[in-house]
Amino acid sequence: MRLFYEAWYRVASPPWSGAPRSELVELVTSGALKPGRALDLGCGEGDNAVFLAQHGFAVTAVDFAPAAIAKARRKARAAGVSVDFLVDDLTRPQLLRGTFDLLVDYGTLDDLGPSERDDYVRAVVPLGGSGSQFLLWCFEWNLRRWERLATRLLPFGGLALAPGEAQRRFGPTHEIVRFAGERDLPSWPRGWAAYLMTRRLP
Repeated sequence: MRLFYEAWYRVASPPWSGAPRSELVELVTSGALKPGRALDLGCGEGDNAVFLAQHGFAVTAVDFAPAAIAKARRKARAAGVSVDFLVDDLTRPQLLRGTFDLLVDYGTLDDLGPSERDDYVRAVVPLGGSGSQFLLWCFEWNLRRWERLATRLLPFGGLALAPGEAQRRFGPTHEIVRFAGERDLPSWPRGWAAYLMTRRLP
């Protein structure tokens, strides 16, 4: 999977690149998310990270594809903002340290296979301090049989979270609000969801 994304970022920009995601923009500009220490999980070309830095956040951004991080650094320099970009693996991070007030994941967790999702949750949840917020955007639907078979052939581990999977994985540590999404779409992909999760106080 790492080689697949590294090659993609080297030769082109994936369709999710080019602008910060609308749900994040709305939450920040409305004041629902306050500036603090932010961690962009699977940052790609850095559009969300740059946006957060422009709005007063101290941002660390992580991706496992060096080509993506190189593009992200160029975007941050062009925007005149400072972001701490890291090449690291979110299932077994080696460089990430400390705790953050805001974690943002746009389409990283749902790309992972089941065991990698387990590793991701174990590694990432402790990076959010008490009362921290976690914005999770994911594709979400029950995979059909052919889709489950396809994940064995594709260069990435997953296509979508199952309905209820976010609650199962994060419910023990977070209060969870599903604030946006669509289900049973007639075209593919067949659904998506955006969650804003708050880490419970000890």
